Amino acid sequence: MRRHLAIMAVALLALTAIAGKKEPAKKAVSLADQRKAEYIFVQAQNEKLKGNYDALYDLLSYAHELDPGNTAISYYMGMCLIKMNNTTKERCEQGLALMKDHFDKQPEDLYETTFYSDANMQLGHPDEALRAIKLLNEHNPNRLELQVRLAEAYSQSGDFEQSNATYDSIAAIFGNAIQITSSKIENFMAMNDSTGALREMRNLLATAPQNDSYNIAMSSLFQHYGMTDSANYYLDRAQEYAPDNGIIYLARAEYCQQAGDSVGYEQQIYNALTAEQLDVDSKLGVLLGYIRQHLAREDTTQRINDLFTVLIQQHPHEASIHQLYSEYFYAKKDIKGAIEQLSYSLDVNPTDAEGWRNMVILNMMDDNYADAVKASEKALEYNPDNLDLYGYVAGCYHQMKEYGKAIETYEKILVLTDSTDHERQSEVITGMGDTYSELKDTTSAIECYERALELNPVNSGALNNYAYFLAQRGEDLDRAERMAALAVKEDPDNANFIDTYAWVYFAKKDYTKALLYIKSAVEKDEDNHLLEHYGDILWFNDERDAAVEQWTNALKEDPDNELLQRKVKNKTYYEK
Repeated sequence: MRRHLAIMAVALLALTAIAGKKEPAKKAVSLADQRKAEYIFVQAQNEKLKGNYDALYDLLSYAHELDPGNTAISYYMGMCLIKMNNTTKERCEQGLALMKDHFDKQPEDLYETTFYSDANMQLGHPDEALRAIKLLNEHNPNRLELQVRLAEAYSQSGDFEQSNATYDSIAAIFGNAIQITSSKIENFMAMNDSTGALREMRNLLATAPQNDSYNIAMSSLFQHYGMTDSANYYLDRAQEYAPDNGIIYLARAEYCQQAGDSVGYEQQIYNALTAEQLDVDSKLGVLLGYIRQHLAREDTTQRINDLFTVLIQQHPHEASIHQLYSEYFYAKKDIKGAIEQLSYSLDVNPTDAEGWRNMVILNMMDDNYADAVKASEKALEYNPDNLDLYGYVAGCYHQMKEYGKAIETYEKILVLTDSTDHERQSEVITGMGDTYSELKDTTSAIECYERALELNPVNSGALNNYAYFLAQRGEDLDRAERMAALAVKEDPDNANFIDTYAWVYFAKKDYTKALLYIKSAVEKDEDNHLLEHYGDILWFNDERDAAVEQWTNALKEDPDNELLQRKVKNKTYYEK
């Protein structure tokens, strides 16, 4: 704990001393210390503008030591405690205590009291939040935003009647508005007062009977209370006044869904998405909900593709539509379709840094490593310091067997990595070790693995890859077993790690244990890339027919594997 935190804790304990206990006389603060504290306070505001609350707190703590009676300094110390990263409930309560003294002395301060009220509400002190905003209103009686906050505070405190009374006062001074009516209706609904809610909506509708939005709102309210005939009546009125309003179709779709009318629901969704007056964001929201329902039922019919086609025809230059379409294809595990639609989105919006990053990942998933590198280069134009992107590039070069370029990229990442970030350094050096392993540079590979584990002894990737490297070479197998076991302990559901553990036992000729673990690995493997190992281990457990069966299955996944071809053709084991 910082020295200043300790000082503050002592100060807070003093504030809670037993009532009636005589306090020691406070030390007088010199004029020089007051001025110095004010100067530091001004400097601290620069850190506040940057959002750097840790540095702000340090400066304020020093100013507070110089002049503990300056409540403005105490207030901002309290704000820091609330806004700090990884703050705790205890710190927040300390912060409120520091802020309260300033509020009690200067409740008219607009910004400070507003924040103090909001903080109390968020931290579960609605009564104090309400007291603060009421006092602020008394000092600022004609500010609309403060009266709205007061009404909201009453509502959040559970005093819905007083909240509505405050909204009535606002309407009397500033005029009624749909926002006021909506808030009052919410209060009536919270009080289970359907009569009050409907009366409020009728009063608003009476001011503009042909307003389609008001008629839709009235319909929704009737629908909420299960009065479907009245709900449909007002929807019909809304459509009469605004026949192209897509919101009406959404309301009808919701009604059909609640009534279990799937055919009607589908039709109304289609009508909403083809409505010219419904904005693109609303359409995407509708389509997203529609897609989720179909995916939940594992229903990926042509209907969704047709709806996307309609939207694209209506809005050919909307990148967000292609982006959602790409996400839909990804959800269906159609990676090529996802890549195609994302490419259209990036054509429309080439500065979409996140889109380029997703393009990199999609191409890697589709084994299009050259295209992934190209996308990474584009992404790095907008994210020149993004180390994850450089990591993708290095991984792609590794997969393309361009090991020299992979090493160069890993070295670049190390230069850009913070020297204190041992975890990332360890991951990068593990990748270098894997690459040197492919280059048959045993010395460099071992150096990298050792260095990676020196930086981060629990780097599960380094533990696993080093263990597999040793098992493949048949060297230091006891250490390989310990490292593989630790990797599995760190990530017990990782099929590759369990496979490595099995392969270490295979190298140690403990075929019974090897079989036990390879079976577990295969059960967790979704990509069927461990079947060759499974076959090899079965062979040495004298399960020859089962071994050939697994080699055959593995060959289906990797038809160009010459060693597998020989195993299957000759029905016998061959070493790599």
